[in-house]
Amino acid sequence: MGNLTVIGYFIYLPIAIGLTYYVAYVLFKNSLVYMNDIFAGRPEVAHATNNLFRIGFYLMNLGFALYILEISLYKPSVQELIERLSYKIGGFSIYLGVMLFLNMFLFFRGKRIAKQRRAMDTTYDS
Repeated sequence: MGNLTVIGYFIYLPIAIGLTYYVAYVLFKNSLVYMNDIFAGRPEVAHATNNLFRIGFYLMNLGFALYILEISLYKPSVQELIERLSYKIGGFSIYLGVMLFLNMFLFFRGKRIAKQRRAMDTTYDS
């Protein structure tokens, strides 16, 4: 029944990679708006920073997905495989959600700091 473990890997990996890609695609497509606001007047810096955040997101999340790859089946059966996969994919989805909100926090924080700097620059210019 060792084949069930290999089948589990063939199910888990595409799902983990697909979830990571989808979350990264949506997050970083929309975060470019925040980056442009943070780096006002410097769109090339905003785009480059957004890309660096995206690469870091992929590395951290795919690295974690691979780190938790091991599937141990104690009494190998299709039922146990499905239960282990649901636990593993569910846990990874929760982790992705936490990473999504962490990135959003960083974007909002960056936007707030940029807004404060612009307000201070306007005060000093007056």
